[in-house]
Amino acid sequence: MTVRTGIGQDSHRFLPIDSSKLCIIGGLIFDDAPGFNANSDGDVVFHAICNAITSLTGVLILGDIADDLCLKDGITDSEVYLLEAMKTLGRQRVTHVAVTIEAKKPKFKHRLLDLRKNIARVMKLDVSQVGVTATSGEGLTDFGCGDGVQAFAIVTTVESVE
Repeated sequence: MTVRTGIGQDSHRFLPIDSSKLCIIGGLIFDDAPGFNANSDGDVVFHAICNAITSLTGVLILGDIADDLCLKDGITDSEVYLLEAMKTLGRQRVTHVAVTIEAKKPKFKHRLLDLRKNIARVMKLDVSQVGVTATSGEGLTDFGCGDGVQAFAIVTTVESVE
């Protein structure tokens, strides 16, 4: 059996507060923040997971597959990008996903379980296979000062040798 671990990161700056674009993180709508300055919905959690999968497979999701879906087909839902990323894993089976988020806003404390459940749903995992943490960063970065959101993801897979 081969165990692999991939890491990914993504970040986006918020649009102005009067923007009508929704703030979507981990596939959930957060009403207490504006949307992101991005071609897609800017879902930093799903994008970070996509980048972690890219680090496992070498298949460029963001910047290639997602760009085609967004710019050519008008698909801005990052859940679609994550589903496409999952297809590139081949015989690798995801056993765990860990996500950490840095942001002053929106507030995540009461949404952590919802985030875990939604990531698990999309990736066809049990909620026990998904961990999510969040920090304000104490104002040390632009994310901790409220200018945007940053997420890191670690994806662990196993592949059975036949």
